[in-house]
Amino acid sequence: MNSTSLSFIAKSIVIFLFINSSTQGVVQYQIEGAIGPESFAFDALGEGPYTGVSDGRIIKWHQDQRRWLHFALTSPNRDGCEGAYEYDHAAKEHICGRPLGLCFNKTNGDLYIADAYFGLLKVGPEGGLATAVATQSEGIPFRFCNSLDIDQSTGIVYFTDSSSQFQRRNHISVILSGDKTGRLMKYDPATKQVTVLLGNLSFPNGVALSEDGNYILLAETTSCRILRYWLKTSKAGTIEIVAQLPGFPDNVKRSPRGGFWVGIHSRRKGISKLVLSFPWIGNVLIKLPIDIVKIHSSLVKLSGNGGMAMRISEQGNVLEILEEIGTKMWRSISEVEEKDGNLWIGSVNMPYAGLYKYSS
Repeated sequence: MNSTSLSFIAKSIVIFLFINSSTQGVVQYQIEGAIGPESFAFDALGEGPYTGVSDGRIIKWHQDQRRWLHFALTSPNRDGCEGAYEYDHAAKEHICGRPLGLCFNKTNGDLYIADAYFGLLKVGPEGGLATAVATQSEGIPFRFCNSLDIDQSTGIVYFTDSSSQFQRRNHISVILSGDKTGRLMKYDPATKQVTVLLGNLSFPNGVALSEDGNYILLAETTSCRILRYWLKTSKAGTIEIVAQLPGFPDNVKRSPRGGFWVGIHSRRKGISKLVLSFPWIGNVLIKLPIDIVKIHSSLVKLSGNGGMAMRISEQGNVLEILEEIGTKMWRSISEVEEKDGNLWIGSVNMPYAGLYKYSS
C-alpha cells in the first residue's frame, strides 16, 4: 500500500518515546475502587480529563484537589457494582454499565457517552444519571457501543457499535469468530435520528473526525487497520485503507500537532496471528467450555507485550511511537489524548490513568 502502509521504515522521521522505570515525567493518577480509564474527554473550559471506569462511573480529575471526583453514572442500578467487585466488574457490566467513548458537545456542555451495554447516552454539564439517546438502529439493538466523536459545528455524533452479536464482556469472541456485524453510525440531535454509515465491519472501534470534518478515521480492531470514511468532497460515502498496524487498535484521537494518535491493545503475533490466519480455530475455541477472555489476558501477560501507541499522519505514515520498555506499567494502551503538550494515556486493564510529559 506504499505510503498508506504502516511500517517501522517510514518516509517520515519516527520519534520513539519509551516508557520505562527511569523515565522522568510519567505520572500515574490512581483510581480508587475501579480500573480501566479507557477514554478521555475535556469539557469546554478545558477541565478534566473525564473518563469512564469499570464499575460504571464517569469520573473527573480535579487538578487542585489532586484526585478523581464522581461525575456521572450510566445505570441507576448500583447494587453490587462496588465493594466485593472492586477489581472484577466484568460480571456486573450489563447491570452497572461500562462507559467507553466520551466526548463533550462544547456548545451546550452535554457529555455524550458510548456505553457498551446501554447504547448512546448523554448527561448535562452538572453530571448525574445519564439518559439514553439511542439504543438501536434499523431495528437492530446496539450490543457493544464503543467509541464516538462529535462534529462541533453541527452537533452530529459519530459512533461505533462493535458487534451486533457479542457484548463487551465477550470481546475476544468478536475477534476469534471473525464477526462482521459491527457498524459505524451517526446521530443527529436535530432530528434525533440514527443513520448507519457503514456495516459489515470487523470490530469497529475508535473514531476520530478530521479537523476539517471531511472524513472519519475508524479503527477496525480485528483486521488491525485504520480506515478512512469520507463524509464530504467528491469522495463522500467511500472508504479506503489508511494504515495496516502491527497490533490491535483501540481508540483514535486527533493530535493538535497534526495526525492522529492510535492506541494499540497488543501486538498481532504468535497465537493471535495464527488464529486470525485460520478462522476455524477461533470458532472452535469460543465453543469450548473455557473462559476465553481470561485465557487471552493471561497469554498477553506472559507474552511480555508492553503498551504501545502510534501517531500517524493523514496519509498513514508513522510520526511517533510511544512504547513501554522494561516495565509492566501498561499491559495495553487504549487511548492517547494529547493536550497542552502532554499525553494522557488510557488502558482497559490498569487502575490508573497516565500523564506523559514531554516536549516535541
